[in-house]
Amino acid sequence: MKQQQKRTIAIVCGGDSSEHDVSLRSAQGLYSFFDKERYHVYVVEMKGTDWQVDLPDGTSSRVKMHDFSFREGNKVRHFDYAYITIHGTPGENGILQGYFELLNIPYSTSGVLVEAMTFNKFVLNQYLKGFGVRVAESMLVRQGQEQQLDEQKIVETIGMPCFVKPANDGSSFGVSKVKNPDQLAPALRVAMMESSEVMIESFLEGTEITVGCYKTKDKSIVFPVTEVVTKNEFFDYNAKYKGQVEEITPARIPEEQAQRAQQLTSAIYDILHCNGIIRIDYIISPKGDISMLEINTTPGMTATSFIPQQVRAAGLEMKDVLSDIVENQF
Repeated sequence: MKQQQKRTIAIVCGGDSSEHDVSLRSAQGLYSFFDKERYHVYVVEMKGTDWQVDLPDGTSSRVKMHDFSFREGNKVRHFDYAYITIHGTPGENGILQGYFELLNIPYSTSGVLVEAMTFNKFVLNQYLKGFGVRVAESMLVRQGQEQQLDEQKIVETIGMPCFVKPANDGSSFGVSKVKNPDQLAPALRVAMMESSEVMIESFLEGTEITVGCYKTKDKSIVFPVTEVVTKNEFFDYNAKYKGQVEEITPARIPEEQAQRAQQLTSAIYDILHCNGIIRIDYIISPKGDISMLEINTTPGMTATSFIPQQVRAAGLEMKDVLSDIVENQF
């Protein structure tokens, strides 16, 4: 491939949520995976309206928001493609996708509606329930409604223990496992610090698993299933990012369950009409029922994250997977 035909890729990271720094680590992972023979790759870090691109000489250049261009030396460069790896707003909730739609720049995630919907866990659950996907019992609490909560009703409909989590955010911050009604109010306060909408969700007993998937015009790839084992109360920030977890790929579950989880992942990908790599977390009950917990449309991409693990377990190369995803839109 001649030098001038190389596409210029922006790995877009940062964002405005508590997971800003986690996103920077994903960007470094992606940068190491991308095929540099094939693409010019730059990391673009966003914080509010301050967007900077890292240049090869160690300096940075401001990205112009009106056309997503930047200056390198005496040249103005334009990006051909945006690989979004922001966990949280604005990269995981449709806002950034709308911006790239306006500029007609192809990007790596699903479209505006799907991103907005998968970001709001309560809305997503209600939507997928209509397609027969099994989800936990849940209810939504908006800011200002906390005082009207009937704790007895929550115990009857949701049960104890239950989870209280931000409805509109990533899943690493503001999540509490509530074991008795007295803990509800403090848990709601913690979750409200992350999101103005909070979800109270029933606790599902069982084995936690996660499955990645991507599709292009000519292939459908569902990765091997990973089992998530943590001694913590649940898969929280410390389990995710501080190694307090065991991640076993392929999962130690019956082959039939693994296949069902993979088929369900593929079906949900099609129902939502996703794009790029998604990762879906599930709980398998002791009876073998598979319930969806949530969908990650910008999954972590450090060398030890689930997706790179699953790609390796599938005998594939991250470099080729990323090229597949980029080229699918040209």
